[in-house]
Amino acid sequence: MQYTDTKTARIHARRDQIVKAARLCFRRSGFHGAGMAEIAKHAQLSVGQVYRYFENKDAIIEEIVSRIVNNKLQLLTQTGDHTPRMIQKLSTRIMPESDDTREDDQALMLEVTAEATRSPRVAAILQEADSRLFQQASTLLQQRYPQLTPPQIAARVELMAVLSEGTTFRSVAPLKASPEELRQLYQHIFNHVFPETTTND
Repeated sequence: MQYTDTKTARIHARRDQIVKAARLCFRRSGFHGAGMAEIAKHAQLSVGQVYRYFENKDAIIEEIVSRIVNNKLQLLTQTGDHTPRMIQKLSTRIMPESDDTREDDQALMLEVTAEATRSPRVAAILQEADSRLFQQASTLLQQRYPQLTPPQIAARVELMAVLSEGTTFRSVAPLKASPEELRQLYQHIFNHVFPETTTND
């Protein structure tokens, strides 16, 4: 049993090592530009060793996306009222608990989206990740607003996804509006979509 646990831990550690190297390579060269040889070099492994843990580059991409989604799901379930966080992100493009890893995740997801336009496999990975996030967000909203119908919940989750992902895409350009003006506009939107939403001034 101890041997099995040690072997499993070693496999997880090696996969973590490869994923960490791949994230760096993908940020530098993009998913399309980074090859297995480059990933192996940064992981300080041979290409053959990398293939022992991931059958191809798409499998590494799938693992990275899965980890990012798991982090997002954990954040969703750990936080209560998401409205203040959402409004702050939309108006300032800064998350209250922003850190380098989360910013790196956002940049990598932009790379995933770009690669999905070229690779049906990556497109399928992205669609599966989106479905998981959509389902979890819908479940949480339904619990918070039981008076809303499933179609109403779905529409609100879609709206929040468009606002959030659109803001992420806009982050490559400087913010051109006053954060306070934007905060008031987004607060107005949320007050309309979720009537019981209140401003925490």
